[in-house]
Amino acid sequence: MEINARPILHGVDVELRPGEVTVVIGPNGAGKSTLFSVLSGDITPSRGSVTLNGTPVAEWKPQAAARERAVMVQDSTVSFPFSVREVVQMGRNAWRRTEQADRDEEAVDGAVAAVEIEHLQDRTVTVVSGGERQRTALARVLAQEGRAVLLDEPVSAMDIAHQERTLALCRELAAAGHAVAVVLHDLDSAAVYGDRVVLLDHGKVVADGTPEQVCTAELLSGVYGTPIEVFDLHGVRRVMPARRPAAPRDEGSEGPVMPIGASARTVR
Repeated sequence: MEINARPILHGVDVELRPGEVTVVIGPNGAGKSTLFSVLSGDITPSRGSVTLNGTPVAEWKPQAAARERAVMVQDSTVSFPFSVREVVQMGRNAWRRTEQADRDEEAVDGAVAAVEIEHLQDRTVTVVSGGERQRTALARVLAQEGRAVLLDEPVSAMDIAHQERTLALCRELAAAGHAVAVVLHDLDSAAVYGDRVVLLDHGKVVADGTPEQVCTAELLSGVYGTPIEVFDLHGVRRVMPARRPAAPRDEGSEGPVMPIGASARTVR
């Protein structure tokens, strides 16, 4: 896979399976978002192919493809002053002029409740917080009801409570038979919530398997270039940077610490 003659992905072979949460991890520039763009059909690979239900993605009509897979991109900014509910309703465009159109309001109500934005529905999406915009974009994807769900960094702007709720929703979607793929930077969440983890580095799949197979201290430390610890806590696999407490500051060795926001000047 090349963009502007620059190789981005090399021999990547990934299968998204119903009933499974696949988490894609890797350092910055590893090719995670490019992989998602290829899988969703937004980018045509220079070599190889992408199929949806056995048919090349390029052969699907856009509305039909949208009924099969829903995609949340990394930057889901809306520039026009739509209300939050109107943005969620956009997810139902795939079902226009079908029998499922009768379920539009039910699907939107369910998606809004799932991400807990009932109180935001009438607000303009351009004025809500970054985390609230992410939850709105996620609700749009849920309302679309695609059998494959692709989420590119869906929790990057959310607080911890909504991060956990979103990842739990991924588990619920998989349990309902959806194929779910998520790009995450949080390795701990990848190990806890993923059925399968795909580790990318420099556009190549370094490892593809269960969290126990992929999320090892040796493998992750080597790819990320920093010490990473992997351990079990109450029966749950945890992945953390190998942090060490900072050395105590010797108060006699330096002058006073300047408060944040203060300027260094002499007052006469």
